[in-house]
Formats: sequence, structure tokens, C-alpha cells
Amino acid sequence: MKTWFATLAAVAALTTFGGIAQAAESGHQFGVGAHYWTTIDKIDVDNVDEDGVSWLATYQYKPGYLGLGLDLEWKEKGFGGSPETVYEPQAYLILGKDLYAAAGVGGYYFDGDFAEDPFYFFRAGVDLEVVPSLHLDLHAVYRFEKWDDLDTESSNIDTDTVTLGAAVRLGF
Repeated sequence: MKTWFATLAAVAALTTFGGIAQAAESGHQFGVGAHYWTTIDKIDVDNVDEDGVSWLATYQYKPGYLGLGLDLEWKEKGFGGSPETVYEPQAYLILGKDLYAAAGVGGYYFDGDFAEDPFYFFRAGVDLEVVPSLHLDLHAVYRFEKWDDLDTESSNIDTDTVTLGAAVRLGF
């Protein structure tokens, strides 16, 4: 009886872990993360943050060395002088697998509307598979931004931002 149970457990474990490995190879990853961002230049305007932490939901599809990423980042009020939370949908093309570079575009959504001007960014990072289907993504982002639409006080601010981020994603 013990031999039969051990064999059944071994087959179940191999099937389960084989399924996880196969799911990880599909290229789909979904997860959450955090960013620490800071402006390149000093800002001398009240109620406009120069740095902060933001949160994100992230999806990547990397079937090979070329992939696609979609993120939704949100920042608390004060970013760019905004009087409320700012949501930032982003899309980017990824080149590479474990070590990667990306370029993309995003926009600001707040007060029920999108800002007129998008932002553009470059991203570089390392995507570490910690265990099968669990990825740790450590990355840096350089964003070219205009904050004109976020608040009237920020209409004369001209600075880009640098971000250091981390995300945990599950392959499926």
C-alpha cells in the first residue's frame, strides 16, 4: 500500500510541476509591483511632489526574445501637482528575455479624463525566474514627461523622471 501511495504521489507531483513548467513556457505573466520615482530637476512649486512611491499591476507576454508589456500604474495626489490620484496605463515593446530593454508610451488618467499629452519611456531590467512560473522583475525606467495637464501650477514644469522598480509576476 505504501508503494502504491508513493507512486501515486510521485506521478501527481510530476504532473503538477510539469503543468507549472509548461504554463511558465507559454510566455504570459501577470503580477503586481512598486516603483520609486524621482524627478531629474528640482521643482520649486508648492503641492508638487519631486519623488514618491507608486503601485502597479503588470502583464507581459514574452514568447521569445520579442514581447509586449502592459502596465497600470497609480500615483497618489501630488504627482505633477495633481489634486487626486493619477492612473497611468502604459504599453511597451520588450527586447530580450532574462536581461531586457523596452520602449513604450503611456498616458495620465485623472478627474475622469485622459491628459492630452502622452509620455514616452525607456526601460531596462532583469527578469529572474525564482521558481518555475514565479518571476522577479527588477528594472529602471527613464520617462520623458510633460505635466501641463495635471494641474495649472505644474504648467511650467519641464522635467523628466527616473524610476527604480520591482514586480512579482506569475507565469500562466
